[in-house]
Amino acid sequence: MKNIFGLNIPESLKEVCDPKRIALLVYDMQIGILSQIKNADRVTRQVLKVLTVARDAGVRVFFSRHLSLPTELMGVFQFRIAMTWQRVNSPEQVKPWFLRDNPGFQITPEVSPGSNEGVFDKLTMSAFEGTWLNLAFRDAGINAFMIVGVATEVGIEPTVRHGADLGYFPVIVLDACGAGHEEAAKRSIESLRFSGDAIMTDTETICGILQNNRET
Repeated sequence: MKNIFGLNIPESLKEVCDPKRIALLVYDMQIGILSQIKNADRVTRQVLKVLTVARDAGVRVFFSRHLSLPTELMGVFQFRIAMTWQRVNSPEQVKPWFLRDNPGFQITPEVSPGSNEGVFDKLTMSAFEGTWLNLAFRDAGINAFMIVGVATEVGIEPTVRHGADLGYFPVIVLDACGAGHEEAAKRSIESLRFSGDAIMTDTETICGILQNNRET
């Protein structure tokens, strides 16, 4: 840990992973999203490993869910992005995939949130935009977050960049993050590596550090 002007600047992943100062963000582990990616079962197992150890270490846990508005409430951006994702040529053809009461909107039961964990809905790709997540982090004295879930190239990259701009230390658990497009996901990770916005790790490493930090 480096110190200057009364500030403690972490140098290692172990120093960032103070259970009292780091949160776990489980990003969009929804049934309807997991059904669209390869290796969903593997990603779910890895997410569960991180989630279990984080819970045991007393880390605060938050879950995001991507929400679709009914077409009567959708605006220009919502229609445009839905047309792109659904590969349709007209807004009349858009079908909201993640309406609140749809089965696909729900978080997969393997990683179901506990009663003492936060769950929030969002319309955006960044988990910080238009949600209460930043306020909850600040209020609890959190200065870092681990992120797991799906999808790397769609929502995890913008969340990490936004989080870094807000002054957090983002930690991406690479093998606990899934992708809809593998090459696009690789480009996202390489871009984040180049910019230095995030710390990259894997499930085994982060779980070992959390267990050790809990014991000390």
